[in-house]
Amino acid sequence: MRIKALIIGLLLFANLSFSKEVGFTQEDRERLIRLEATLKVSMEQTDKRFKELREDMNKRFEQVNRELDRLVSIMVGVFAGQIALVGAVIGFAWWDRRTIIREAKRQTIEELERETKPEKLRRLLNVLRERAKTDEELRELLKKEGLL
Repeated sequence: MRIKALIIGLLLFANLSFSKEVGFTQEDRERLIRLEATLKVSMEQTDKRFKELREDMNKRFEQVNRELDRLVSIMVGVFAGQIALVGAVIGFAWWDRRTIIREAKRQTIEELERETKPEKLRRLLNVLRERAKTDEELRELLKKEGLL
């Protein structure tokens, strides 16, 4: 009996040691083909999603660019309006000053004419001209001012 068990054991061991292991079965190949097909579909879907995402991002960037252009246009308009207002204020101040000075001159001349008679001024000028005949310094002053 021992011998029988030994022979059966040797046969089983020999059978196990001489058996070849099969690499890929038909089932394994089919499984790999299905896996490859699934992976290909998944990659195509991922590429499609990335393309859609890229297109969506491009559209949004274009919208943002349009909005920024609109805001820049508004800011340029506001800035131009501010410059126009400053120019108008400066122009008004310059015009007002010239008008006030012109009016002040006119009022001063009228006041002088009321207070001093033109005849008195002519007589004073004649006296100064007579004095200038003998006074050299007065003669030069009157010539310089165009009164002689």
